[in-house]
Amino acid sequence: MPSALPDGEPVPADGALPASALAGAADRPLGFYLHVPYCATRCGYCDFNTYTATELRGSGGVLASRDNYADTLAEEIRLARKVLGDDPRPVRTVFVGGGTPTLLAAGDLVRMLGVIRDEFGLAEDAEVTTEANPESVDPAYLATLREGGFNRISFGMQSARPHVLKVLDRTHTPGRPEACVAEARAAGFEHINLDLIYGTPGESDDDWRASLDAALGAGPDHVSAYALIVEEGTQLARRIRRGEVPMTDDDVHADRYLIAEEVLSGAGFEWYEVSNWATSEAGRCLHNELYWRGADWWGAGPGAHSHVGGVRWWNVKHPGAYAAALAEGRSPGAGREVLTEEDRRVERILLELRLREGVPLSLLREQGLAAARRALSEGLLQEQPYQEGRAALTLRGRLLADAVVRDLVD
Repeated sequence: MPSALPDGEPVPADGALPASALAGAADRPLGFYLHVPYCATRCGYCDFNTYTATELRGSGGVLASRDNYADTLAEEIRLARKVLGDDPRPVRTVFVGGGTPTLLAAGDLVRMLGVIRDEFGLAEDAEVTTEANPESVDPAYLATLREGGFNRISFGMQSARPHVLKVLDRTHTPGRPEACVAEARAAGFEHINLDLIYGTPGESDDDWRASLDAALGAGPDHVSAYALIVEEGTQLARRIRRGEVPMTDDDVHADRYLIAEEVLSGAGFEWYEVSNWATSEAGRCLHNELYWRGADWWGAGPGAHSHVGGVRWWNVKHPGAYAAALAEGRSPGAGREVLTEEDRRVERILLELRLREGVPLSLLREQGLAAARRALSEGLLQEQPYQEGRAALTLRGRLLADAVVRDLVD
């Protein structure tokens, strides 16, 4: 089941933000994340805030229905307009995620985007992305999205091998994600991502290379590759505990990451974040870069998280409770925290170190600077950026990014 929300102070009923959160807003880009919490089935490794029809039956009534979800989410977008007041910023990025956004009608996704356009306006070069399950779209669906203003799409491929997909409880047919890329190109999408997962129990090096080759053969301009994380409470965690499949292995993850870098860089992709590669700067996911650079975004939907000017908040998780709050004219926020300057400094280090450009050494304290010097001598940081005042990871450093960042934040 989905993981628990963090603790925090109450969110005001009207969602109002402290004045400090809006200070200097014009200098920061603004993005929207729209969460669609519905899935046809639950994948065995997933602990996202998503719900199948069976899980919702009897627990949310008509309020939790996906049939009227676009209208419900539109109410939160209008709430955002009230909370942000006369903030003049047009929206720079929109990302529809889930769950499986494409379980909604294509027209619903376009209508949600239309509300953002009506309430805030979209930047001239706005990036508008949706995630998609390969089995839940067809050429007509993709054409509707493109005509409605979506210009980037991300397909969940995970693997090209049937036995790996079976362990992950993925239901799409091998080869379907690659076909989707061709259909998206035909619909006019210029920017297309394929999501891959490595380190699944039973996956071999050859399986992983086959998945990378299949992804590249489809012709996307962006590939995301994530190590499988076994989350407590998931079906996969229970299967491992029962001994049905082996536990994931950190050494295997490292080997698979090196294979990914070898194959993707050999095909003209460059890494720009530890788990993300693109064929050009234009192919990068700008919305995710907003997260990694601490910009402003409003997360609409059950369990969605937001950040504006150092204030972070999160919504109630259940679709029924979310819809009920909005129907009563209340913010669906479940809790929030106001970040201190030290919180924001630490978060910048945690997130920006993952980027190709790295993090300014000026953010580090004395112990962190000493750790950076050690990391440089151990081949974990690049020499040239270091001399220019930035801590940027080497390939070996990317393998040990979590350990490096722990030392730098001291």
